[in-house]
Amino acid sequence: MINKLISKIRKTNAPIVVGLDPMMKYVPEHIQKAAFSEFGETLEGAAEAIWQFNRGIVDAVCDLVPAVKPQIAMYEQFGIPGLTAFKKTVEYCKQKDLVVIGDVKRGDIGSTSEAYAVGHLGKVQVGGRSYYGLDEDFATVNPYLGSDGVKPFLKVCSEEKKGIFVLVKTSNPSSGELQDRLVKGTAEEGGEDRPLYEIVGRQVAAWGEQCMPSEGSYSYVGAVVGATYPEQGRILRKLMPNTFILVPGYGAQGGKGADLVHFFNEDGLGAIINSSRGIIAAYQQEQYSHFGGEGYADASREAVLAMREDIAAALDGRG
Repeated sequence: MINKLISKIRKTNAPIVVGLDPMMKYVPEHIQKAAFSEFGETLEGAAEAIWQFNRGIVDAVCDLVPAVKPQIAMYEQFGIPGLTAFKKTVEYCKQKDLVVIGDVKRGDIGSTSEAYAVGHLGKVQVGGRSYYGLDEDFATVNPYLGSDGVKPFLKVCSEEKKGIFVLVKTSNPSSGELQDRLVKGTAEEGGEDRPLYEIVGRQVAAWGEQCMPSEGSYSYVGAVVGATYPEQGRILRKLMPNTFILVPGYGAQGGKGADLVHFFNEDGLGAIINSSRGIIAAYQQEQYSHFGGEGYADASREAVLAMREDIAAALDGRG
């Protein structure tokens, strides 16, 4: 799947992933009214509204971007109907030949992590048959329970040729409270103190060596590194040369194209940049407000085009 992602990035010339993180405040009034008229102001009505909202955005941008990233919490808040909307979104995006990155941030001990890996990326055995569950192409993984929480994902990735993105340096303001803490190095490492995110980055690179496709130079094991921390991105890019980096924090969180150049390798690959509300709620921004709620999907398309231009200009100008 990593090679499909790379192929689609090259085809679209857009190392962009659209975060499908729908909140009801982003869903235009006409979509909410239609959903509530059929299902009432219920969990089912809310789930129908976010599904219809997602479908409009996907239809508008599917020819421009290689991938989407639905954040499962935005669906789970609506219970079982919300999870049904999540599954319908995943299936619809695959019909449009988009790579689907499930932003699920899973990670637990052995058997629990194995169930997460199977549920999101692999197949579950039911009697004599096996079935895909949520069936994303990639999943985000929290590594802070150690290797026994990640190894089940590595196994499924190798079997299914799918991938994971491991949290290394996240984009939120308080990430440094833990991720920047200095850790004393071992004697084998020369005893040098290093920030925790560097240690995790080195471990991600090691896990990636276990999960290389038969062709290509990037592993099935990627990393999450926030656009809001470009200097850390520069360091981690060097530590993880064969690791694809998922970069959140563009746009609404303050990241911009000029901050992103060091996340990419010299081949122009190695990173994919996420924007969520900056795209899906673009019609609520001043520069796209002329589209109005009825034209929310067209506004999202314009936001993708602007983002693509910004990133391309930054990459063209690096030296």
